[in-house]
Amino acid sequence: MAIIEATAAARLLHRPVATGPAFWGPGDHYTFLVTGEESGGAYFAMEALVPPGGGPPPHVHTRQDETFYLVEGEVEFLLGDTLVVAGPGDFVNVPRGTVHRFRNAGEETARLMLTFTPAGLEKWFEETLEPAPNDAHEAPDNHAEVVARYAAAAPRYGVEFV
Repeated sequence: MAIIEATAAARLLHRPVATGPAFWGPGDHYTFLVTGEESGGAYFAMEALVPPGGGPPPHVHTRQDETFYLVEGEVEFLLGDTLVVAGPGDFVNVPRGTVHRFRNAGEETARLMLTFTPAGLEKWFEETLEPAPNDAHEAPDNHAEVVARYAAAAPRYGVEFV
């Protein structure tokens, strides 16, 4: 019954390119593709544009599984104790509770699609990050402020930086 209720709460959605809510991560640009409200709480997906050297430090999600699909660029992933370098078309699955991080190891901006299951983590991004235009290319120089908000709110969303 719960599955039927969750599915019934989801709705059909077509989001044209560059029209979702967008935010500046610490140096990265995130565009929401589908939120928990739109998926009936099943998942949250976003596009990430990550400049060379960009990406978050090692962390753990205690409430969500996370997947990555690399569209463009070269990204180094720490998956537990293993380092892997992913290229276009590669897929990475990170079960909740696993230490991980991603870092753009290339010389061009990387483009990734991230999915969090179940939804909920989008509220952390909305609470802590700066709204951004969809066509933005230059991140604001406020990394320290954003990182401080990000870290302070993380425990409320089941995110632990290690």
